[in-house]
Amino acid sequence: MSRPLLFLDVDGPLNPYAAQPERRPEGYTTIRVALHPGRALRVWLNPEHGAALLGLPFELCWATTWMDAANRWIAPVVGLPALPYVDFGTHLFAERPDGVHWKTEAIVAYAEGRPFAWVDDEQSPADDAYVSTRHPGPALLHHVSPRIGLTDDDFAALAEFAARLPG
Repeated sequence: MSRPLLFLDVDGPLNPYAAQPERRPEGYTTIRVALHPGRALRVWLNPEHGAALLGLPFELCWATTWMDAANRWIAPVVGLPALPYVDFGTHLFAERPDGVHWKTEAIVAYAEGRPFAWVDDEQSPADDAYVSTRHPGPALLHHVSPRIGLTDDDFAALAEFAARLPG
């Protein structure tokens, strides 16, 4: 059996964008990303996160608006190899009348019934309900504070979830 999936959001879990703007969190480095001409985005990343993520018993996958750009800008800074990504296509930022996050349906489809964990800063109870009724395997929707980013407690929660999976 293949390993469970770990869907990774960038902004929030890896880039604590909501931290005090004048105070980079301890252990983080700053990069400037020019996604649009004439405009650079400040991104804070912790170079230790890659090793910690690779140490978890998951197959890693980007689940972020960065999509494949995460492999160019984020992965090298945090020490991750190029990862597959969920292609959100035309559903990027699409609002749903049921309150389910625009990423959720695509993540469930990508998982194809495999166990998964999803770290993000935007899930809600509507997403939990959607996943529990439409995904046949175990799933963990793990909220990460965008003010703090991934912490040791988050890594412990992910490891605990994986340890409880059958097989």
